[in-house]
Amino acid sequence: MRLARRRREGPIDYWPGFVDALSTLVLVVIFLLSVFMLAQFYLSKEITGKDSALIRLQKQIEQLTELLALERGGKAELDGETSRLRAGLVDVTVERDRLAARLSALEKGASAGSAAAASTSAALDAEKRLSAEALAQVDLLNQQIAALRRQIAALEQALDASESRDKESQTKIADLGKRLNVALAQRVQELQRYRSDFFGRLREILGNRPDIRVVGDRFVFQSEVLFPVGSDGMDDQGRAAIDRLASAVRDLEREIPPDVTWTLRIDGHTDDRPIAGGRFASNWELSAARAIAVVRRLVEDGVSPKHLMAAGFGEFQPLDDAKSEEAYARNRRIEIRLTDR
Repeated sequence: MRLARRRREGPIDYWPGFVDALSTLVLVVIFLLSVFMLAQFYLSKEITGKDSALIRLQKQIEQLTELLALERGGKAELDGETSRLRAGLVDVTVERDRLAARLSALEKGASAGSAAAASTSAALDAEKRLSAEALAQVDLLNQQIAALRRQIAALEQALDASESRDKESQTKIADLGKRLNVALAQRVQELQRYRSDFFGRLREILGNRPDIRVVGDRFVFQSEVLFPVGSDGMDDQGRAAIDRLASAVRDLEREIPPDVTWTLRIDGHTDDRPIAGGRFASNWELSAARAIAVVRRLVEDGVSPKHLMAAGFGEFQPLDDAKSEEAYARNRRIEIRLTDR
């Protein structure tokens, strides 16, 4: 009876439950993508704000530096004018003392002449006139000395004010310099975070291969992974490895905000054994040609050329100074480094 009842009811329909589960999974994925996009939006907005503040700080430092240069130029002119006035004051003071001495001598001569005889009255009158002129000159010189002293006092006040403004400008520049250093440090930290994410993604893409490894802040490919011995032409294995690298770089270009300056530097290295014959006259040329070949392949894979740079170091930066095949193999390498421009 039970078997007959099941046959009448028909088979169990699992499809609606499956559709519900699939719909829930799609909604969860959409929600996670929305959260990720919002986080990226706010991060880009925050970085843009920091860049604007950084530009304002740099402009303020430039303006203060110009004002400081003008202030120092004015201070030098004031110093020169003060020195000139002081020299003039000394000259006028000497002239005044000379005239005062002459006047004293004339007065003594006049007194002696009046006691000697009345026949010298004409000479006496002449001496009196000279005495009056000397007194007038001394009075004029005293006025000039007073004016010079007032000018010197005004210049000294201007110099004090200039020194005070100079100190204030230096304090402002030091404060802006500290703020600029903090902002630059934040940008360096942001680039380091992107570098860490990029290297982590490269590890996932390229796998844990002994001939591809991380050394410090560089991702290192042994040359044999990409090129035949003594050549800058990539084989199929090398092109495949660079194609996987290009995928990670394209993701990086989409994630880093456009206002953050960065460069993926491709460095070519060789061992120290000299090249005998062939297209390349030296290891330097071979290393540079290999770095350029990697850059060219990345551009073909869609990476922007403005984020790429190639450099050749030849045999001059070895990882291992030993003279063995293992050391030679370690030194023949391509290094990938994410750095600022």
